[in-house]
Amino acid sequence: MSTDEKTYQGQCYCGAVKIVVTGDPAGAGYDHCVPCRSWSASPVNAFTLWPTEAVQVIEGEDQIGEFNMNERTYRQWCKACGGHLMARHPQWGLVDVYAATIPSFPFTPELHVNYESTVLPMKDGLPKLKDFPTELGGSGETLPQ
Repeated sequence: MSTDEKTYQGQCYCGAVKIVVTGDPAGAGYDHCVPCRSWSASPVNAFTLWPTEAVQVIEGEDQIGEFNMNERTYRQWCKACGGHLMARHPQWGLVDVYAATIPSFPFTPELHVNYESTVLPMKDGLPKLKDFPTELGGSGETLPQ
């Protein structure tokens, strides 16, 4: 890892799993879909998407549990504390490292996805996508504030 690259360290709730993300994210924003809301136990999930190779587990890899209901999303958590870490999206070559997992990262949301399912309307001036951007297989359709 070059010293010129941006690096941000993060961890699970108890610190048993430590990760590093390097470079710039492919995107960041808020996801309002039912599965992400249920998984995060919150009305909205703050995401940061990174190329797979930019995410590295530096400690506690044996403590990572994983679950998937479909081939799009493999959710990962710490087996010691249950703290949520990230979700792998192999078909896109991306990993969603939950914004709270990397508190040193300057989270700057760019958009809302799956806004059609929102239970927490947010008037923040960001684009509200009905589902996903077209490059990720969605309609790219935006919804009003």
